[in-house]
Amino acid sequence: MKKIMIITGSRGEWGYIRPILRLIEKREDVEAVLVVTNMHLLPAYGNSYKEIENDGFRIDYKVHMSLDGYSHVTQAKSLGIFLSSMPDIIENEKPDWILLAGDRGEQLMGAIAGAYTYTPVAHIQAGEVSGNIDNMTRHAIGKLVHMHFASNQDAADRLIKLGEEAFRVHNVGAPQIDEMVSAQYTELADIEDKLCVHLQNGYLLGVMHPVTEEADKAEMQAEIFIKALNNFPYPKVIILPNNDAGSNGVKYAIQEYREGEYYMYANLKREDYLGLLKNAKCVVGNSSSGLLEAPTFKVPAVNIGRRQNLRFRGINVIDVPFELDKVTAAIEKAVSEEFRTYLDRECVNPYGDGHSSERILDLLVNTPIDQKLLVKQLTY
Repeated sequence: MKKIMIITGSRGEWGYIRPILRLIEKREDVEAVLVVTNMHLLPAYGNSYKEIENDGFRIDYKVHMSLDGYSHVTQAKSLGIFLSSMPDIIENEKPDWILLAGDRGEQLMGAIAGAYTYTPVAHIQAGEVSGNIDNMTRHAIGKLVHMHFASNQDAADRLIKLGEEAFRVHNVGAPQIDEMVSAQYTELADIEDKLCVHLQNGYLLGVMHPVTEEADKAEMQAEIFIKALNNFPYPKVIILPNNDAGSNGVKYAIQEYREGEYYMYANLKREDYLGLLKNAKCVVGNSSSGLLEAPTFKVPAVNIGRRQNLRFRGINVIDVPFELDKVTAAIEKAVSEEFRTYLDRECVNPYGDGHSSERILDLLVNTPIDQKLLVKQLTY
């Protein structure tokens, strides 16, 4: 029996790991230990740990770590709080693997704790690039973990170029695509009933996060984002930002500058979010969802600014800077019949085929845990 410890601190990576947890439930040769932290435990961000419990999963550890303020200082200190808790959890559970997903700071803390306790660590969404501090975090995680799960060949090749041994690198695809391919999303009519909204005539989906190294510009950038959305007659569904430095500025601008019909949510069930994404005229903002998930549904994504800079992307993505006229023009292109027809005909998601979770779990169960795995040798 293999024991896999999984860490989740935000709604983002929950989409990565939930399909893996579903598979674990069906197998007798593996069990999960679920560590839930950060935004999942914050009332201001929707108490999304309740979604985890409502999905039928047992939360083994709830680790409170987030200091109020959402500045660079509180963000760094919060991560230290989480790191101080992890070695005791690892010592208590003695997992065969720690499984991490994505590029957030709490995942880096999990990698540090695993490396220094000589516990094997595996990393989903390894080797990609982006334009935020997340980019540095992802590659710092890469140097600490023992197995890399890349979502495409571009990422797998980068890991090899960064000196990782080839036997550690596996191109498995992105597991968050699995539930989309298997149609695990809420139909729009059911979403309308649940949220008491009317969206059948079309709507725009907006997801804007602060760029942490540009936290002082977050309010101004979000103002441009909202004013561009205001130029269109459709209802807007807004998912409020994460709790990184600058998030208060983003939330203030959304509240201050919105005009017309807006529906705003701190958190939604993943099935509901996927249903909204599937039926949106386009998704606007700087979330990785526009690059990783939207192409499965052939939905246009207007990607603003540098947060996703250099990340591998499909033909559904329209990249623009934080300039009002350019963001407005990009949305106009995204909602046009011509662009949607083009995507319906040509768009393919470069991040997976819907079977990534199976590949990941098989590798975790079947990979020998020995000195070859635990003692890393950089090839460059």
